[in-house]
Amino acid sequence: MSTTNYLVIKLCAILALTLVFQQLLSQGSVTTFFPKQRELAKDLPEKKNVWVFLMAGQSNMAGRGLVEPQDTISDARIFTINKDNEIVFAKEPLHYYEPTRTGLDCGLSFARTLLSSVPKNVTLLMIPTAVGGSSIQRWLGDSTWHDVKLLSNSKEKIAVAKRVGVFKGILWHQGEANSNSVVETEGHAARLSALADTLRTIIGVKNLPFMVGELGSFSTKPDLFARMNQQLAAFTVTDKYSALIKTGDLIHKGDNLHFDGPAQRQMGERFAQAFVSRFMPWAKRGR
Repeated sequence: MSTTNYLVIKLCAILALTLVFQQLLSQGSVTTFFPKQRELAKDLPEKKNVWVFLMAGQSNMAGRGLVEPQDTISDARIFTINKDNEIVFAKEPLHYYEPTRTGLDCGLSFARTLLSSVPKNVTLLMIPTAVGGSSIQRWLGDSTWHDVKLLSNSKEKIAVAKRVGVFKGILWHQGEANSNSVVETEGHAARLSALADTLRTIIGVKNLPFMVGELGSFSTKPDLFARMNQQLAAFTVTDKYSALIKTGDLIHKGDNLHFDGPAQRQMGERFAQAFVSRFMPWAKRGR
């Protein structure tokens, strides 16, 4: 077969796959590529070699991006926890609290990116606890939101994770629910500081890295979202164990509210890069 014919056949195959993918999307099924099975992780590494990360906040941490086949390929060194508190090999979507809304989050992308920088004998465990639409007051008050008691659920998942691994950080994305007025945004930095300390106390690590993602720059309320991002930045200035993840260039999924799939993957990469640049020496010392 000539090189030209080979390239033509390859191009036709790619186009055919693209058409199939577009057809599936046009049918409106966001669950098309959700994994059909979740494999239990039976032989866990030594506890000190399992690095645990909590994912918390609202819908842009819970994930609303489109899950594609690449997001459902598991890795032997990346775990998560299912609704039955079992440790499983991670596949997107990681969150499961809102079955009709759930989608791609940044967790698996974060873990995949981080793997290249951690010791070879380290495995990562992602703990999903984010719930869409949850305000920071609901988190602080341990309110029930979308049938989830926010802090109590986090405590439960944290307890499971602490039996098998060591916490190394928190990924937080929240603020949209508190950006409906200027008054609502005021004082958010102080409330976030209180919540960060609460989660660190529950986990038992007072200097645990707390990484905060900015709200997207695509809101129909740009001034209010900008105010909220100022509050998030103010928190990271006063909390020396925190980091701010920039999102100003990321794209929404068409609703001016939620990051799309590629943006979620990029955000995960940025969370990982922030952890490596700011906290990796601390993480390795604590092993």
